[in-house]
Amino acid sequence: MDCYSAGNLVRSLAGHDKDSISIIIREEGSFVFVADGRLRTIGQPKRKNKKHVQPIRRKQGGEILRTDEAVKKAIQSYIKESRECPKAT
Repeated sequence: MDCYSAGNLVRSLAGHDKDSISIIIREEGSFVFVADGRLRTIGQPKRKNKKHVQPIRRKQGGEILRTDEAVKKAIQSYIKESRECPKAT
């Protein structure tokens, strides 16, 4: 499975949205289109170079995110989970 496929969570490494978490909506060549459900909706995703995003989680169970609410819920779930389980040092 490709880490840049639709439904995967990514962290932005460059640009105005640096360090923000988004979900890949689609992939085209060396670019991905990402949405966060708030500023960047599924209807108006942000085009990002693959070099400028870091995959952080693959989609689970073949889930398909078709609404902005589902995108927001998936991102919030990841943030909540990452706060509950801090990284080991």
